[in-house]
Amino acid sequence: MRWTIPNILSVARLILALLFPLIYVIWDGTTAHAVALAVFVGASATDWVDGYIARKFNQTSRFGAMVDPIADKAMVLIALVAVVAQIGFNPVLALSAGVIVFREVFVSGLREFLGAEAGKLKVTKLAKWKTTVQMVALTVLLAQGLVASATVAMLGSGLLAVAAVLTLITGADYFIKAWPYLREEKAT
Repeated sequence: MRWTIPNILSVARLILALLFPLIYVIWDGTTAHAVALAVFVGASATDWVDGYIARKFNQTSRFGAMVDPIADKAMVLIALVAVVAQIGFNPVLALSAGVIVFREVFVSGLREFLGAEAGKLKVTKLAKWKTTVQMVALTVLLAQGLVASATVAMLGSGLLAVAAVLTLITGADYFIKAWPYLREEKAT
């Protein structure tokens, strides 16, 4: 593995994902929300930056291809759990979060099962948009902790619902593309 800037950014995002819940343990109230928002926005920005640098300066690597999606999913899922825990029960948030968690676990399991064949199933533009909408929705929901606005809460919940729909669509697309590798042919 080479320690390129994209790889360093992906590993940093993975570490930030692990540290994210500690923000709410160390601080409370406005400070926790401000720090969580800054960490999440910073980590989300590195997702775009590491990919851009890797492509622009030919710094792609197998390690980066492995750790980048793990870091993305870890950051989104951990932030999602923290946001839902902070906001409390909201049916739209709970359902959206459930769909997102299910899809990410399901697709990760599919990729693991497919092994080497999983590389043939490329990430689509819609899947990249899905991740972007998830990150924007979580950013808005984290900002709600600072502004305590019903409008911001509705916007964040709505964006997370849109992210959940995109998550379902991309999960179904991945499953359909994986189906030929999952079928068992009967011996004749």
